[in-house]
Amino acid sequence: MAVPARLSSPGSTPDAIPPRSPWPLRITLGAIEVLTMTPALALISPGQLAGYGVTSPDLVVTTLLQHRGALQLALGAAIVWAGFDSRVRVPIVLAATFTKGVGVLLTVTRPEVFTASSGNVGLWFDMACLVVLPAVAVMTLRRQRLERTR
Repeated sequence: MAVPARLSSPGSTPDAIPPRSPWPLRITLGAIEVLTMTPALALISPGQLAGYGVTSPDLVVTTLLQHRGALQLALGAAIVWAGFDSRVRVPIVLAATFTKGVGVLLTVTRPEVFTASSGNVGLWFDMACLVVLPAVAVMTLRRQRLERTR
């Protein structure tokens, strides 16, 4: 069976679709995706915000946290895409690294927030992602470089 070609710009030759990602990488990014998307539960059940220490938020805080949930849902979906398509993997995992890094930085630089969050699995998960996701980007770039030199 022939491998389908990717659409390219007029006048250029189409590139072959890259081979599937290795299953351990897909599983790793899939697990990261599931945990990344959990804040989206606030969209359908605002009571989930209690996990962030928000017990009786006003409508503005609820709206902002639900919006955050929607953004996390989109990020999680992009991470799934990155697990299957190496062409988009690096920018997606770097974007996820950036957003998770900002969240961790904001948390650890505010002592009262860090104290309240130190038992939160999400904070430690994001810290682990700050190691795993850049490693995925580096491995992907190395693999792409090796494939280009063949």
